[in-house]
Amino acid sequence: MGSAGLSRLHGLFAVYKPPGLKWKHLRDTVELQLLKGLNARKPPAPKQRVRFLLGPMEGSEEKELTLTATSVPSFINHPLVCGPAFAHLKVGVGHRLDAQASGVLDHVTREKLDRILAVIQGSHQKALVMYSNLDLKTQEAYEMAVRGLIRPMNKSPMLITGIRCLYFAPPEFLLEVQCMHETQKELRKLVHEIGLELKTTAVCTQVRRTRDGFFTLDSALLRTQWDLTNIQDAIRAATPQVAAELEKSLSPGLDTKQLPSPGWSWDSQGPSSTLGLERGAGQ
Repeated sequence: MGSAGLSRLHGLFAVYKPPGLKWKHLRDTVELQLLKGLNARKPPAPKQRVRFLLGPMEGSEEKELTLTATSVPSFINHPLVCGPAFAHLKVGVGHRLDAQASGVLDHVTREKLDRILAVIQGSHQKALVMYSNLDLKTQEAYEMAVRGLIRPMNKSPMLITGIRCLYFAPPEFLLEVQCMHETQKELRKLVHEIGLELKTTAVCTQVRRTRDGFFTLDSALLRTQWDLTNIQDAIRAATPQVAAELEKSLSPGLDTKQLPSPGWSWDSQGPSSTLGLERGAGQ
């Protein structure tokens, strides 16, 4: 476990999950690729051990035999004897994604949709303040709200801090949602409820996470990059940002009880993750 290659795998990295692939299969694939990379490395030189070998005595005309101390390689830890050096790695998954559905539309207009989205965002922002147990009349709470650092103090349902329509071309439209404590099931339910408010039926056809904390699509490893070298490079590249976020979380002037969770986005743009949601609606 003291291998330099293994020690460089302690950290965080982002992976882009293509649609239709289950998160567990992704995790298993990443682990398999890492194990292949670690076990493919050249094993260290075998340790030497002393063996007493029987041989002829030097200078003896009668060919007498004697035991001679000799240093020979020990193959007790060689992969061909004991198997691969690495058989398992602990690869955790921060936020899990599932598969997707489909849908159709008729009479929905952009103006009607925008009004519904504004109402949803307003109601969720009020809920965020309620679950945060903060008095916004205080200066500290006001500064936290300006910096986008308000978060629920306890367990809460999905909370939306921003939602807007990026693309509208019936029967398809695309929503950008900034939220926390979300699940894909709740997001699909949200789209269904939007359809009901518009007096029609809306069905989610695709969910795509575009940001999780400070990780974006640009920093997410594609399937062809799920190998030892690329993952080590991704962890090394993310380490300064991880350290910076931890330093911010411990900075003076913030009540430690109000600090965001590790998945929280620390910029003023809002919550832990931004999801691009492609939708379809129909009667």
